[in-house]
Amino acid sequence: MSAFLPGSTNEDQPAGMAFILKKAFLSALIALGLFSLMVGIRTEAGPTGQLVFWTRFEELAELVAAVFFGSIAVELFRRWLGPLGGTAGLIPKPVQRGITFAGRFLAPVLLIFALLVPVIFYNQRYLLDLGILVLTYVMLGWGLNVVVGLAGLLDLGYVAFYAVGAYSYALLSTTFGLSFWVCLPLAGILAAFWGVLLGFPVLRLRGDYLAIVTLAFGEIIRLVILNWQDLTGGPNGISGIPRPTLFGIPLSPGPDGLAAKLGIPFSATHRIVFLFYLILALALLTNWVTIRLRRLPIGRAWEALREDEVACRALGINITTTKLTAFATGAMFGGFAGAFFATRQGFISPESFTFQESALVLAIVVLGGMGSQLGVALAALAMIGGFELFRSLETYRMLVFGLAMVLLMIWRPRGIIGHRAPTVFLRKSEAISSDLVKEGHG
Repeated sequence: MSAFLPGSTNEDQPAGMAFILKKAFLSALIALGLFSLMVGIRTEAGPTGQLVFWTRFEELAELVAAVFFGSIAVELFRRWLGPLGGTAGLIPKPVQRGITFAGRFLAPVLLIFALLVPVIFYNQRYLLDLGILVLTYVMLGWGLNVVVGLAGLLDLGYVAFYAVGAYSYALLSTTFGLSFWVCLPLAGILAAFWGVLLGFPVLRLRGDYLAIVTLAFGEIIRLVILNWQDLTGGPNGISGIPRPTLFGIPLSPGPDGLAAKLGIPFSATHRIVFLFYLILALALLTNWVTIRLRRLPIGRAWEALREDEVACRALGINITTTKLTAFATGAMFGGFAGAFFATRQGFISPESFTFQESALVLAIVVLGGMGSQLGVALAALAMIGGFELFRSLETYRMLVFGLAMVLLMIWRPRGIIGHRAPTVFLRKSEAISSDLVKEGHG
């Protein structure tokens, strides 16, 4: 890596163009191996059930050529940046200050835009549904950010709490006739309870072992839901889930509906707008609670646990309480999101709570920047909205989107907004006596 650091001499760099061509050739060879089956050969089931395949060698050659010449361009660009002192020297200081100043207003601008989305796109049902979906994943990302971003506990089974919240609301509302506003806190409490149950067995686990156990927990919950047919309906799911009301007033076309009471024509969009503002309020509540908790002793304990568990124990912090509260808090927000998902869909089934959902939420947290609330929101907008943006590319959609994520993680390994600064730190440097420093310097 020293060959590409700013200020390095030509003697430190590998032999010129030969090294660049060798690296580009290896990259193209790897691309050929990866894309040969993904792009070069396409298979589908024929009309009589037989396997039909055809080749797309031209598209494969274009991709390999793009990787080859792209690798050369990237390597030349990196070498060109070295003598200029890195990317910082390419951006003037006034521009850097302008970007920093604009970043302070990014969150308020996004909030104002979110509040105005139902007004601007009132007649566009598709965009309103997409906004609800994005906000749902923003809330899930902020909930998982407590566990992964703040406490540093890798959780691959977060979808289990999402499922617990959804099925808790569905069962309570359809069996006992409870309203959404009564079932919402109950769903969060039940999900937090299951978060504590998950936390106890994994108190002594770290890293990969913790990830495996949480992954297994998520699959156990899904299999229980799938096989306990008397309670959950099994693969048939639960239908007829009641919709939320506005202070007991349903958003229905009848005489008791909100439109009739306000004396305005009924529109099906009213319910969509109400759901949009409901999930927006839940997401903002999640954000506010998370920010407040970070400033409390328990939030500081989470950050200490994330940085170094051994040092955390040495400081006298109760590791058991710290981990359990992190799991319970993150699970509670996942339960809230699950209850909203159930009331929005009106129908739930085990197919909605697979490992793919956990992986997607974890990708949002990592891509946005672990510990960054704004970064998670931007990543959810990019990932969920990105899938729709590249929908016209059909078979190449996942390939383009995956390539974009890989490039982003190469240039921004800490995420879109890499933020791991502790809540409490020394704002002013203090000199240390030379007697306490091994090198003899203060």
